[in-house]
Amino acid sequence: MKKRIIPFLLLLILISACGNSNATEETSNTTEDKGETITYESETGPIEVPANPKRVVILSGYTGNVIHLGVNVVGVDVWSKDNPTFAEELKDVAEVSEDDLEGILELEPDLIIALSTVNNLEKLEEIAPTVTFTWGKVDYLTQHIEIGKLLGKAEEATEWVEDFKQRAEQIGEEVRAKIGEDATVSVMEAYGKDLYVYGEDFARGTEILYDSMKLKMPEKVKEHASESGYYTLSAEVLPEFAGDYIVLSKYSEADTAFQETDTYKNIPAVKSGNVIDMQGEGASFSDPVTLEKQLTLFEEGFLGK
Repeated sequence: MKKRIIPFLLLLILISACGNSNATEETSNTTEDKGETITYESETGPIEVPANPKRVVILSGYTGNVIHLGVNVVGVDVWSKDNPTFAEELKDVAEVSEDDLEGILELEPDLIIALSTVNNLEKLEEIAPTVTFTWGKVDYLTQHIEIGKLLGKAEEATEWVEDFKQRAEQIGEEVRAKIGEDATVSVMEAYGKDLYVYGEDFARGTEILYDSMKLKMPEKVKEHASESGYYTLSAEVLPEFAGDYIVLSKYSEADTAFQETDTYKNIPAVKSGNVIDMQGEGASFSDPVTLEKQLTLFEEGFLGK
């Protein structure tokens, strides 16, 4: 009888050991799964997101931030898709919209980034964790760091921000030394049949020129565009808003007939050749890819480098 009991006990021990092994393996897998997500403190509260997202859909102007941080993008909004600055990076990326839920679902995203005003937010959240940002709630550099935190790239984002600030400020010092501390710069744009002038922190390079490089804005521009960020102009009043230098953003299909008028040609900045032309398409973004492009444009335009 004892001989029969011993093998039975051994069998129980083996079964128990296997069970413990499986339990340990299951616990290990559960811990690993938990490690694959992080809790991001978004504007709307904590959201569980992938620690290292692999398939991101972007329904906002933050495409360049994600591209710059080296995270894979599978779908973007029409403005990003049509942005020539991102042409190479987005050539194989799908164009989607907040109303194209089926198209987004087919892309199998593991993270969606959108604006706080996005349509169908609840339905998007059913497809993948969806994080929204309010445009302009924080400055453009802080925004990049926030997106870095979301994507598990906070360190990389912070390093770029610190380096960019230093380089932009250095170039600003060189520019002011060349053109004078009191010289003014206007940022204007031709879009369709309309003309605009921009205040600080409204893309088109305004963040770099006025914040980082510390160049001065004409008083007339400050009076009309600082609060709202922009002001619509007529061709007749262009001279009143023109600084000693003009950064002129032009869309390819814009009406540029104003440049052929005597009113425009007689503006001192125009007569002196102090106009820096900027491509309108893509100029409304404020991400690292765009900012690097604009900083190079300003360095060449002001310093001839």
